[in-house]
Amino acid sequence: MDGASQTAGGTAREAVADIITMMGSKFSRWILLAGVLAVVACDRDKDSHDKLPSTPAPTSASADTSRPALTLPPDNGPSPAFDGDRAMQYVKDIVKFGPRPVGSANHKKVEEYIASHLRGDQVEDDTFTADTPEGKFPVHNIIAKYPGTKDGIIVVASHYDTNYPLRKTSYVGANDGASSSALLLELANQLRGKPRDGYSVWLVWDDAEEAMKPDGSGGLPQEMPFNEDSLYGITHVAEKWQADGTLKRIKAFLLADMIGDADLNIDRDTNSTPWLEDVIGEAARRLGYQSHFFERTNEVGDDHVPFVKRGVPAADLIDFMYGYNNVFWHTPQDTADKLSPKSLQIVGSVILETIRILDKMNPIPPK
Repeated sequence: MDGASQTAGGTAREAVADIITMMGSKFSRWILLAGVLAVVACDRDKDSHDKLPSTPAPTSASADTSRPALTLPPDNGPSPAFDGDRAMQYVKDIVKFGPRPVGSANHKKVEEYIASHLRGDQVEDDTFTADTPEGKFPVHNIIAKYPGTKDGIIVVASHYDTNYPLRKTSYVGANDGASSSALLLELANQLRGKPRDGYSVWLVWDDAEEAMKPDGSGGLPQEMPFNEDSLYGITHVAEKWQADGTLKRIKAFLLADMIGDADLNIDRDTNSTPWLEDVIGEAARRLGYQSHFFERTNEVGDDHVPFVKRGVPAADLIDFMYGYNNVFWHTPQDTADKLSPKSLQIVGSVILETIRILDKMNPIPPK
């Protein structure tokens, strides 16, 4: 995942702490302590605004902020099945291949690994050559299709490549790419061979999501903005489906990204379609997982943006606070030991419950 910046604060605390040390009066210390809390609060607010701009950032998809009235089906079905332990094993398998930047031998091994788990399924290989600032690269989107009885498609997507500028490090993207790719493999297990009394579900492992030039993440100075050098694979899918008419059939696009963190807290994303995020929140509430959703609001440039721009209802399920101040994101410290099978199970179950709600909603808002 990429496309949003993180900043650090703390200097205000240190400055006022020095002043307190110089004061001799207990009363004065209490007065100054109150001032510290106020300054720190302002400092945190400033950091928050730096991370979550109130005006659209360059990556903004200009999502429709209106909320149409929703007709939700009753909550009367069994909880969906999702094996978090099996999904976690898929994560471990993927990271064992090592860094998997686009065009690498390890990347090819992960392509083959994903394909090996989809044998017997209806799979489309969407391949093309991306022209990037680092040259031309082969891109391979993998699309598994599970037919339903209703006319329409629900797409669930995840990227599986790792950050190209970090290709010479030990960065394996356990949370960023592997966790969501593993989640889709387990979703395939739950969809495979079961008749769907609802919309068709298409799972998309999209490629070349990460920036090719340093974008300011991973401790590297920015050479090119993320929104000008990223999302190659999923943009190709969106353009292709727009050209052949598939786009009109998509009822919802659900993106999973960075969803394995043991300290799980999925952000509400202002680039996502509000009513669709409300449905996700309802699905979480029905399963008793609402405490893991939408405590924070963020604005994320991610794989859903090409679909939002084309009028498709889309939502990004992402926990963009991976370690304190997102310290593990795009670093070699993004390893499997920081993830939890329970987090995978929570997000996987909520996605399946969201699909079930969408299957029974009448009508589904157009965007």
